[in-house]
Amino acid sequence: MKIGVLSDTHDRLPTFRRAIALFRQLKVGAILHAGDYIAPFAAKVIAPNVLDIPVYCCYGNNDGERKGIKAVLPNIVDGPLHLKLGGRNIVMHHFVDWLSEQDIAAAQIVITGHTHEPVNEVRNGKLYLNPGECCGWVTDNCTVALLDTDGPTAQIIQVHE
Repeated sequence: MKIGVLSDTHDRLPTFRRAIALFRQLKVGAILHAGDYIAPFAAKVIAPNVLDIPVYCCYGNNDGERKGIKAVLPNIVDGPLHLKLGGRNIVMHHFVDWLSEQDIAAAQIVITGHTHEPVNEVRNGKLYLNPGECCGWVTDNCTVALLDTDGPTAQIIQVHE
């Protein structure tokens, strides 16, 4: 199963929309967002009434208007989010340090954000994936990840205009 992974959109709608368009083009079966939408208007880009792809999401540390975001994304959680997609156990939280040893032990794939730095590496037999920043505010690069649960493998993709 191909899954689009992104994080740290930080209200930057142009890069957020381009990332979602890329995921549509790649025909992903689901989208995972690891937090820091910031405001409800940004969360609307992946709202269930707008997007026909299943979205799984958690809050980030900068998501201050949580009630409004929850109204747009009713399935959002305050992490960690445990799910099974493509036959793989996945755990997602905004920051890797917020995951317990038990969270990590239960997963084959660990997805985080927060640092704005891409990570795509296997540690102790688990795939650790941070797509970097979708917003491009810190690094001037909009990056997302394409996760393939068959491996599991992932690739970091720079999203261009």
